Amino acid sequence: MRPRSALFALIPLVFPAGLLAQSVEASIRYGEPVRLPLAEEIALARSAAPPAVSADATVLVLADGAGRWVEGAAGTNGATCYVSRSWAGSLEPHCFDPEGSTTILPIHLARAEMGFAGASEAETDRAVRAGVAEGRFRYPSRPAVSYMLSSAQVLYDDDGKNVGAWKPHVMIYWPGLTKAEIGGAGEDPMIGSSMMVVDAGTDDAVLILVQPEFVDPGAVAAE
Repeated sequence: MRPRSALFALIPLVFPAGLLAQSVEASIRYGEPVRLPLAEEIALARSAAPPAVSADATVLVLADGAGRWVEGAAGTNGATCYVSRSWAGSLEPHCFDPEGSTTILPIHLARAEMGFAGASEAETDRAVRAGVAEGRFRYPSRPAVSYMLSSAQVLYDDDGKNVGAWKPHVMIYWPGLTKAEIGGAGEDPMIGSSMMVVDAGTDDAVLILVQPEFVDPGAVAAE
């Protein structure tokens, strides 16, 4: 089994020339993560998705500086929103649909806690693979969705440079998906200007769709 890459990416990074990339999560960047007041963190987490998804979602909030999240608001629709941190200064709001909440999210959280504890990428990869083999983690049995629509994204590139918000986008985790299956061809993962397939043909395959509008955390908080 090959090491997992985009399936476990915690943040979207930036391609050269401004194209979106879902980079391999090399490691959690050590340092004290940004801490937010509870209401602000909940509003930021909910801004990852449209209100029709996030209003009734469970929200996880950062509990401490060791990469542990706890429930900050109960939900009823099976979706889960949280603000990931992969660099000391980053804020990466995600909202997962029910399938993503039970498959991708637990791996995100486990990798974060291991990374903040000092584990290397190789160590976290081995732990995740062992977890899959032992049935503690599983991959999606259908396409699983993660929304990243917040206008307040604070993203970092691979060199640790703050690149702010990129574009609103949705990630569809779709094991085995290839470009050919959705009409694409060639080596470039981009399909037009608003769609790309990362890690095509693997268990890690992700279809990324750029969306027309951001969600404003301030508007979420005011609702």
